[in-house]
Amino acid sequence: MKFLSNLVFLLILLPAVSQGQKLGYVNSQEILSKMTEVKIANIQLESYEKELAAKGEQMVLLFENQYKLYMNDVNAGLLSKVQMSQKEEELVKKQEEIKNYESEMEMMLQKKQSELFEPIMAKVKNEIDKLGKEGNYSMILDSSQG
Repeated sequence: MKFLSNLVFLLILLPAVSQGQKLGYVNSQEILSKMTEVKIANIQLESYEKELAAKGEQMVLLFENQYKLYMNDVNAGLLSKVQMSQKEEELVKKQEEIKNYESEMEMMLQKKQSELFEPIMAKVKNEIDKLGKEGNYSMILDSSQG
């Protein structure tokens, strides 16, 4: 916590005096890039993404195997028209499940990212606010946001 306080304090530049108000500048992206919590959160997020991707890859492999079996049966003439229609419907459902999982995966990743990074962002914001009050700054601008 002391490291974060010192880093934020160092990143607040000399105040610009405008009509008696003290303005400070900070680069929150630079602060975040130096925090071990962010590095840990990124590792956790990457691990979670790999876990989700592995499940998706299993779904695709299962689909491909089912499709190959279907095509072998069709080429061998082992299926009636009704059976072919049923198998095709099953394959279409599997494709839809894969597409739905891809969308779900994106939402799950966004949710996990929020869970991991919101506390870190709140910590940085609280520290900036604390140092702003201690330094009697009327406003602190974040240069990383334009």
